[in-house]
Amino acid sequence: MTEHKMVVGALLVAALTASLAQTIVIAVLPVLGPALGASATAATWVLTAFMLSSAVATPIAGRLGDMFGHRRVLLACLGCFALGTLVCAPAESLGWMVLGRALQGVAGGVFPLAFGIVRASVPPGRVPGVVALLSAMFGIGGSAGMVVAGPVADAAGTRWLFWGTLVLAAAALAACAALPPARRAALAGRVDLAGAVLLSGALVALLLAISQGRAWGWGSAAVVGLFAAAALLLAAFARVQLRSPDPLVDLRLMGRRALVTTNLATLVVGAAMFGVITLIPRFVQTPPSAGYGFGASVAQAGLVMLPMALIMLVATPLAPLLGRRFGSRLPLQAGAACAAVSFLLLAAVHDRLWHFHAAGLVVGIGYGLAFASIGNLVVEAVEPHRTGVATGVNTIVRTVGGAVGAQIAAALLAAGTPDSGPVPAESGYTTAFAAFAVLAVAAVAVASAIPRRSSVGV
Repeated sequence: MTEHKMVVGALLVAALTASLAQTIVIAVLPVLGPALGASATAATWVLTAFMLSSAVATPIAGRLGDMFGHRRVLLACLGCFALGTLVCAPAESLGWMVLGRALQGVAGGVFPLAFGIVRASVPPGRVPGVVALLSAMFGIGGSAGMVVAGPVADAAGTRWLFWGTLVLAAAALAACAALPPARRAALAGRVDLAGAVLLSGALVALLLAISQGRAWGWGSAAVVGLFAAAALLLAAFARVQLRSPDPLVDLRLMGRRALVTTNLATLVVGAAMFGVITLIPRFVQTPPSAGYGFGASVAQAGLVMLPMALIMLVATPLAPLLGRRFGSRLPLQAGAACAAVSFLLLAAVHDRLWHFHAAGLVVGIGYGLAFASIGNLVVEAVEPHRTGVATGVNTIVRTVGGAVGAQIAAALLAAGTPDSGPVPAESGYTTAFAAFAVLAVAAVAVASAIPRRSSVGV
């Protein structure tokens, strides 16, 4: 096995582990909560803790990787993930589970670090293809987590979701520990502690407000206060970064047109796609007595997502091929357009299970093309020694987009739920699918502002 193939294999295992862990608890929250003695509302902290920790760790890990070496920081992130998994697996209370999930969330730093290693270790001609595959792994692993969670939990219990993930974490640690040392010198500088604290506070406040807004009330003092705190902390963070000789996030770099437009497109397309991914399992699990739905089990609902996960593997390699010929903007627009078409189809017809399988295939093509191209758009827009921080910020944007999409889906279903019962009306789903189709079309329009070619280094 050549050196760069070993590098790619190790990074793919690490990326799969991190992305799978993010979603593996979503489908089993209804059974995980009672097992931990927690209410349905409290159980959502199992997901929220990972998301908050990941958002905080991602930009910091990317910057530290640029400064001290991506491989070294990658191993630290995977070590935290393995420790968190060890805490989660035997946990019998919500507190221990939330602590373990917060430690697992540090693995969010895997993605920017992996991009940095690829750019330093893989031959330039192969970088776009590898970056595309790593970018798509964000969606592939996330979908795989939703697919396998139900069958594993049904067959062996929820604890085996974590024991199985620990095996992946150990494999990723072993593979990444064997990676060759970096060929490029790390970036000189110091750790911007003030920037790290301010950005961490801002992200926690923002994502906490988004994720808990519906439960606490969007007009509640807690949610309004969190949004206000996020705005103030972000303003303070920007001021500190612009004055710092070694900023955590170089805002002048992030202000480049290629990065601003790519991150905005990432936010919109991420919200659209993740929103629909949260709708589909809920729809198919609805009992037919509601007038729609298929009464699927958790395991069966996960398997509905399988075509989408599989087709992503096929679609992902197309993104760099199209990118080399037409620029990476085109596959992003094509992916968002595929998503819009599939969402419109679901809004129009959803009375047969095969409708969801067919839509999942189209969504998978869109997801594979869009997110594979996003990684290359970011990498092409920055110098090699700034890859970690730029891709770290983009990963945060994906996380925020996913959180926003999930909350839009929940709000639209809540608006379509009659006072007489807890099950949303079918029209609520129709409206939600159509709304996300509009959002996907908006992503196509936003992506048109991305420069056709923006490479500044290899």
